[in-house]
Amino acid sequence: MQIIAKRTLRLFWHKHPRAEAPLRTWFASVSAAQWKGPAGIRAQFGAADFVADNLVIFDISGNHFRLVAHVSYIYGRVLIKFVRTHKEYDEIDPRTV
Repeated sequence: MQIIAKRTLRLFWHKHPRAEAPLRTWFASVSAAQWKGPAGIRAQFGAADFVADNLVIFDISGNHFRLVAHVSYIYGRVLIKFVRTHKEYDEIDPRTV
């Protein structure tokens, strides 16, 4: 999958250094993936949650961080919409990010 907005990850891990390694691991895993639908994501990331409009919520680093991304299965792209701490995530509606 092609990941759009790696800069979002870098900005986040500069604020939260302990997020860097798990986010790099997530990035490498997703970059190598070839998801054709939600089942592919579920097979790779069993704890992923799915919301409207192909938005996927990933738990990062034992659920310390949350990443919300829009997945375009047809084009093989993942657009990072939001990455925050779990506490910050609890304050938003992921369908509106």
